[in-house]
Amino acid sequence: MKFSENWLRTFVNPSCTSEELAHSLTMAGLEVEAIEPVAASFDKVVVAEVLTVEKHPNADRLRICQVNVGDHAKEPLQIVCGASNVHAGIKVPCALVGAQLQDMEIKSAKLRGIQSSGMLCSARELGVSENADGLLMLPDTAPVGQDFRTYYELNDRVFTLSLTPNRADCLGVYGVAREISALTDTQLVPFKTTPVSPEIEDSLDVRVSAPDACQLYCGRIMRGINSNVETPLWMKQRLERSSLRSINAVVDITNYVLLETGQPMHAFDLAKLDGGIHVRYAKINETIQLLNESRVVLTTDMLLITDDHKPLALAGIMGGLNSGVVQGISDIFLECAFFNPDVISGKSFKLGFNTDSSYRFERGVDFAATRNILEYATNLIQAICGGTAGPVTEKSSVLPPRLPVTVRVDRVQRVLGIMLEKEQIVEYFSRLQFDFSENKNDITVIPPSYRFDLAIEEDFIEELARIHGYDEIPAQVPKSGLEMLPSQESIRTSTQIKQMLVMRDYQEVVNYAFVDKSWETGLIQNKNPVALKNPIANHLDVMRSSLMGGLIANLQFNLNRRQERVRLFELGCCFERSATEHFLQIEKLAGLAYGDVFAEQWGVSARSVDFYDVKSDIEILYQSQEINFQAVQHPAFHPGKSAQIMVGAKPAGWIGELHPRWQRQYDLSHPVILFELLLDSLLPVSLAQIKEIPKYPAVRRDIAVIVDNQMPVQTILSSMYEKKPEIVTEITLFDVYRGKAVGEHNKSLAFKVMLQDAQKTLTDDEAEAAISSLLKILKAKFDAALRN
Repeated sequence: MKFSENWLRTFVNPSCTSEELAHSLTMAGLEVEAIEPVAASFDKVVVAEVLTVEKHPNADRLRICQVNVGDHAKEPLQIVCGASNVHAGIKVPCALVGAQLQDMEIKSAKLRGIQSSGMLCSARELGVSENADGLLMLPDTAPVGQDFRTYYELNDRVFTLSLTPNRADCLGVYGVAREISALTDTQLVPFKTTPVSPEIEDSLDVRVSAPDACQLYCGRIMRGINSNVETPLWMKQRLERSSLRSINAVVDITNYVLLETGQPMHAFDLAKLDGGIHVRYAKINETIQLLNESRVVLTTDMLLITDDHKPLALAGIMGGLNSGVVQGISDIFLECAFFNPDVISGKSFKLGFNTDSSYRFERGVDFAATRNILEYATNLIQAICGGTAGPVTEKSSVLPPRLPVTVRVDRVQRVLGIMLEKEQIVEYFSRLQFDFSENKNDITVIPPSYRFDLAIEEDFIEELARIHGYDEIPAQVPKSGLEMLPSQESIRTSTQIKQMLVMRDYQEVVNYAFVDKSWETGLIQNKNPVALKNPIANHLDVMRSSLMGGLIANLQFNLNRRQERVRLFELGCCFERSATEHFLQIEKLAGLAYGDVFAEQWGVSARSVDFYDVKSDIEILYQSQEINFQAVQHPAFHPGKSAQIMVGAKPAGWIGELHPRWQRQYDLSHPVILFELLLDSLLPVSLAQIKEIPKYPAVRRDIAVIVDNQMPVQTILSSMYEKKPEIVTEITLFDVYRGKAVGEHNKSLAFKVMLQDAQKTLTDDEAEAAISSLLKILKAKFDAALRN
């Protein structure tokens, strides 16, 4: 929001500089983005009158002007001018000899043989505007000889405010002035307006079919106005310095009222209205052509102002093209309304443009001032354009309630951390112009109609802090005991798990939780993924239930950049539907390995990473936990190279080689090994148990048995460990053989068995008995035969 400092100081004029004023506003939460002068620096420029204009004898485009500059010269100055709009009788700014205009000094000189003593100026040459279309024309009432900077109020500055959405009350100059009055404890000039007595009986029938959306509507007819009259210079200046161009007197007045009060208004050409005014919601596929000449298709949640047959305006946003006020009209219907912010909010965004009206209505305007502002605009129109006014037609429904809020003095002191006495609180509320009543230990405050951001006690405490000054509240050093935090040795953190993978040569990636639906339905075979109602992109339309799709995309990204050896992992949330259609958020850890096992080097032969390389990484992650791998198929993995990871009897994740189908689809030349684990299964850690180091030697025995080729080794090992004799400390597979010697459908498994007794040296008989016990287990459960 931009406004003139001079305009602001007509309402409140504290004894502080522009910079001090900007600092006060910023510290109170109304950030001042910039303070800029309204014009470039120059001097010796006065208001002048062109007396005569003659053609230059030596140049077709130049004119010789006799110019009256008042007391600055004993006789009219002769000035050569090339502006197309110069003619006798006009008043324009004139730079005298010796004037400094930006980077140019005005000197007396001959132009094509004719002496010229000064320069008639355009708006661009003075730095007032970018408009360079001829000389800057001044009103006939401009006093000849007066310093132009003084006459044009160029010793002014433009403030640019960056307001937060809750401060709609400061979207008008008067609202900012009211804030400054409270901050600086300076008298505020009251906003007064005199009701206009109706001189005609004409009125329009107003119907409001959406009272929840239009809670107050005021309007009146005005006849006999002169819309061709020139907008006063002071009003034009204030509009231009707020970045609004002058259009015509009536439109300029409604824009001026908006900037001054924060209340949007609209004027309709009465001749184009057919019947009365109707405020209603739009019909399905109803259209309207707006003032910006765009034709928009409306939805049924958009509010319209119509007559009996056609739409006139999109309520709270923009007027219609065919009912707006243009020069030459004499009769208007002037409206001023309060629209529910919830109804206006978001509509201009949906239509693809923003307006000053929608920006204010969707944040809330002062509904208690609506009728007074209509009277104020009527007075301005009559003062500038003339005309007569009819009676005000007003329709209202339930307006937003202003519920009293109790502010406790002790609560204020506790929240702000300072001893703010009740007398100070009362003073601050008075400066803010709040209605309140005092009780013994608290104050009951009624939020003003222009403050939609005040609803609870904490809101008013924040107001007290702003007026008191945030920089006046001393900073207190926090007090805290420096105690060691407990650390659970039996639980690891996710950071520790990440660090373990980094030590295993993996690199962490972070991907969006939104993924392409084809990843879920194809790669993961999730037929009912969690869909997004408003995806940020067409290819990110569902929530992931697995991290593997993102890792494969990361792999492709790296391969496209000639990275031939890739190790990646990600720890993140996945989302699934529960049996009750609620959503489950599950943290998972996934990893990917591609390319050679080791980076290229002379000491190791190149070999592609395989299932067992990644299996060893997973075993390191689980450390002392007992895990096993069961051959189970997964839709993303190779049918013969896929396993489910079990921690005890609970599934904890998957490991496998990417299915050849997906490997071909993603154009991957080497096998891709993936794993995905539930984070919760990785966090527990079995604490190490202290055992006495055995004094007696261990005994090793090797046994080789023949079993069915389809029998999993893990099942055999688990059975032996389950019923092994106490002196057996370790059983390890060290050889697998398949061939004619053991039969086509069999395999030979060779196990290393370590035996040890902590109390004595084992005898051969005890060792043989233990081995015999293991062989009996193998024979009974797996029909295993001892290999010769």
